[in-house]
Amino acid sequence: MVQSAAMITSQSSAAAASPSSDPRPHAVVIGSGFGGLAAAVRLGARGYRVTVLEKLPEIGGRARVFRQDGHVFDAGPTIVTAPYLFEELWTLCGRKMADDVTLVPLDPFYTVRFADGETFRCNGDAEGMRAEVARLSPDDVAGYERFLKESEEIFKVGFQGLSSIPFDSPLDMLKVLPDFIRLRSDRSVFAHVAKHIKNPYLRMALSFHPLFVGGNPFQVTSIYSLIAYLERHWGVHWAMGGTGKLASGLAGLIEGQGGVVRCNTEVAALTLDGRRATGVRLASGEEIKADIVVSNADSAYTYHKLLPSGYPRSLMNNRLDDARQSMSLFVWYVGTRGTQGLWRDVGHHTILMGPRYKELLDDIFHKRILADDFSLYIHRPTVTDPSLAPAGGDSFYILSPVPNTKGSTEWPQAAEAYRDRIADALEATLLPGLRRQMTVSRMITPAYFRDALLSWDGAAFGPEPLFRQSAWFRPHNRSEDVDGLYLVGAGTHPGAGLPGVLSSARILDKVVPDARVVA
Repeated sequence: MVQSAAMITSQSSAAAASPSSDPRPHAVVIGSGFGGLAAAVRLGARGYRVTVLEKLPEIGGRARVFRQDGHVFDAGPTIVTAPYLFEELWTLCGRKMADDVTLVPLDPFYTVRFADGETFRCNGDAEGMRAEVARLSPDDVAGYERFLKESEEIFKVGFQGLSSIPFDSPLDMLKVLPDFIRLRSDRSVFAHVAKHIKNPYLRMALSFHPLFVGGNPFQVTSIYSLIAYLERHWGVHWAMGGTGKLASGLAGLIEGQGGVVRCNTEVAALTLDGRRATGVRLASGEEIKADIVVSNADSAYTYHKLLPSGYPRSLMNNRLDDARQSMSLFVWYVGTRGTQGLWRDVGHHTILMGPRYKELLDDIFHKRILADDFSLYIHRPTVTDPSLAPAGGDSFYILSPVPNTKGSTEWPQAAEAYRDRIADALEATLLPGLRRQMTVSRMITPAYFRDALLSWDGAAFGPEPLFRQSAWFRPHNRSEDVDGLYLVGAGTHPGAGLPGVLSSARILDKVVPDARVVA
């Protein structure tokens, strides 16, 4: 039976730290985000005794769960787009995911609402999508088909072919360079869409997906066009009870393997013997020995803060000093009462586009200023899953992309004024009377990502997914600086988003020695 996150959170640190008679080689995983949890399951399946160390009071990292007055809010990821990556983890433990977590497909995936009230509904039905494209722009149907066909080819190369392959050497990059050239990876996602589509609404609706992984559609390589086909291929799913159910389910698998998950346990540094990792030292002073260490912490934080001052870093990881970090997020969690019959046009997912597209993204990614306008991602899971709120109420997650902490905005001081501007806009459009119905309000800002999640520059998704910061150019899953150190999560290859971080853990099967070799 899967343990709840609360049960894991309340586990006694003293009991977890007691000497173990388990003779298996020991792996320490720093961080319990989905990358760390998936890595722990995979290592446990390969014969390691695993200890997961989490700084926060509960598991999940970016995917932790907030609870307040009967409302349940997923703090981070809200959808599942490649469910087989989760199912694999249960299979490794001789279990079925469906016994612990129920996934339901969403239809539509989301509705894009433009500034003038026009909409575009996206789902997995090919005929329905053609009809939706034709409704907005009949002349773009053929171009849409060409775009989707190219996205499928990019998906086969970029995701199915490369997302679970380590990029340790420049030769690994050279091997795939012909595919990147053939697929015109030098173009941006927006340029790829614009090549086929003329209608400005459709250009926005088909190009915004890189924002899900922290990228600017006008800059990130067109490889990220694969997201459009990934959604079509596997659909978009919701985990009943919230994505926190997936995190607690994975923690239950780890403990079922004989592993340990410790919360309220901050790692202060790696311990080293020469250039080999020998374990970690906690902020409390306790040292934990390990045969290998896997960091699910931010990649820049790992190299800047967890290694001794002056430790020689490779040229690749010195580049982290100058790496462009992704945007950050402002997220407003709202609980309401008596609203299940209201706002019928607001489904599970709504993308509310602001009056500007490229100009707003320039403000966020280049000027790093908090603009007067915004675009919003509105998540209303209680449309699908009423258990997340008291009877008749809703739990909302309202997200606005904002500059990271290299910008000039003072967070969290700016939060209340920014929230009020968002509330005004929502009451004037999708959610009239929102403030009257509101019972819970809480916010996270770039300061949260910087201080609570230890993300470099308060970035929400690690290094920005530019071509020169992807694949071999991204921090590697096997450290070239420290023997026995491995990296997973959004800040390493292949990148952010649930499919990316789960795939980073998959790569460990190829780069971490089997426990029988280590023993």
